[in-house]
Amino acid sequence: MGMMGTGGRGVWLLEQELIKRKGIEIAYLCDVDEGRLKSAADLVAKATGKRPKTVSDFRRILDDRDVNVVFNVTPDHWHALGTILACQAGKDVYVEKPASHNPWEGRKMVEAARKYNRVVQHGTQTRSGDYAAAAVEYLRSGRLGDVHLVRVLNMKLWPPIGRKADGPVPSGVDYEAWLGPAPRRAFNASRFHYSWHWFWDYSGGDIINDGIHQIDFARWLIGKDYPKSVWATGSRAYDHDGEAPDTQVVTWDYGGLTMVFELTLRVPYMKKMPWELRDGDTYPNWPFDGMRVEVHGTKGLMFAERHGGGWQVYDDSEKVIAQQNGHHPHVAHLDNFFKCVETRERPNADIEEGHRSTLLSQMGNISYRVGGRQLRFDAKTETFEGDAEANALLKRAGRDSWIVPETV
Repeated sequence: MGMMGTGGRGVWLLEQELIKRKGIEIAYLCDVDEGRLKSAADLVAKATGKRPKTVSDFRRILDDRDVNVVFNVTPDHWHALGTILACQAGKDVYVEKPASHNPWEGRKMVEAARKYNRVVQHGTQTRSGDYAAAAVEYLRSGRLGDVHLVRVLNMKLWPPIGRKADGPVPSGVDYEAWLGPAPRRAFNASRFHYSWHWFWDYSGGDIINDGIHQIDFARWLIGKDYPKSVWATGSRAYDHDGEAPDTQVVTWDYGGLTMVFELTLRVPYMKKMPWELRDGDTYPNWPFDGMRVEVHGTKGLMFAERHGGGWQVYDDSEKVIAQQNGHHPHVAHLDNFFKCVETRERPNADIEEGHRSTLLSQMGNISYRVGGRQLRFDAKTETFEGDAEANALLKRAGRDSWIVPETV
């Protein structure tokens, strides 16, 4: 395998999972930051006794026919092109969430996976949780009754990034390669490591960074693909360089079922479930669980947590009538990916599912960016009906040689 991107998430995957797995050779690591690349290679060499090849251009990984699998752990604006080129080179791909920078690129990722018969697993790990599958089955059985409202929360304390002036590119960084398909801009530390999450050029804020996990789980629970329309509102309470909102409400209309997403990043009492609890047998303290999904049925209310924590159903007397716990499914998600590499089956979080869930986040951001108006959606074309301004945000041209082609 080879890995694109050796930042925080890439190193976590290496240290916590990939260096421990038998039958896998970490043959290549790629990063545009020499310091990060060396640290990651040192980690692998110390743990495995074999130092991987290090490259700054991921295409060198794709040129090696002995590489079977590519982990795409880059910033969001590199997910689509890196994945498509890997598929074209005959590699299977594990691509981190969200699937893409924009909806058009997401659809091209699906097309590439199908055309080249590649396994492409999206990094929404809840799809591999046994407890999550049981929650889906509970809803399918009708025991929750008719469902007309789903509420998805993404609430926590996420600090602002401050304000910084443009400056020189740090030593050892290939900034042009880092930008890739994104517009050319002067280097600014606010737009670089991790802080890029706040900017439209590279991502879309926390609805698509963290919220995508809950949105994907909620969409799986209700068994829906495309909404009829979307509208969003939001604001930026923080005074900093970022562009994406830190407070946001998105409503998707499925016709008879409404799903609402609520985001705020200035609340210290709303939190992610701690790791030690996710891997234990304790249910979340639901009122203060900032990552929960609420499914409101006519026969009960389901609280569900992504990444472990399980789910519980309450009836009208406020009693728990059904529940199932479950640990964080990150190991199971990688197990599923590598199994599918061998069997050629579709993985639990196939790129089609990843694209459709990412699309919900992107639709919400587009509505926000055009002033919060309701946008009607055409599922067949994955475009908005009669709204040129909104449709212009479904795609971007790319830059220089880093362009996703119309035909992949």
